Amino acid sequence: MSQTILVLTEEALTPADLLNLRTLQGNDPADLVVLIPEDRNESVLGEFFRHLSLLEVGEAFRSFSPDDRRHDEEAARTAVEESLRLLTREGFTARGRTTTGNPVDALVEEAAAGGAAQAVVITRPHAMADTFHTDWANRAQDKLGIAVLHLYSGSGFIGDS
Repeated sequence: MSQTILVLTEEALTPADLLNLRTLQGNDPADLVVLIPEDRNESVLGEFFRHLSLLEVGEAFRSFSPDDRRHDEEAARTAVEESLRLLTREGFTARGRTTTGNPVDALVEEAAAGGAAQAVVITRPHAMADTFHTDWANRAQDKLGIAVLHLYSGSGFIGDS
């Protein structure tokens, strides 16, 4: 019997992310469920500060634009499709969907519905949220009764959750 691993990510999975998931899966087959939020309203302020920290002042203020949020919905759907294609091509059994509202709540609902063995949160580093332990992985760990691993997208670096 295979285990279910939930994957909450901000963007399409990369080959490096797949390597991490394969390592996490081990020798036991796993069914992956990929969740990607359509809107990132929760991280708008974080995105603002991230752009400012990189001296991207124009981008910082554009992060409040409603046009960016519509673009996020399209990008999320595309990211799910790309992630599933990549996972399937690499031999994973996977399904996925976009989410609306709070991404951590969507992860909790999926865990309750599917009996997941563990969850993986894959994000870019977010200085404010990571420092103050308000990132998705920390919030999910507080709500779920399963292990939550926080990985930084495209790398093997583990976040502090």
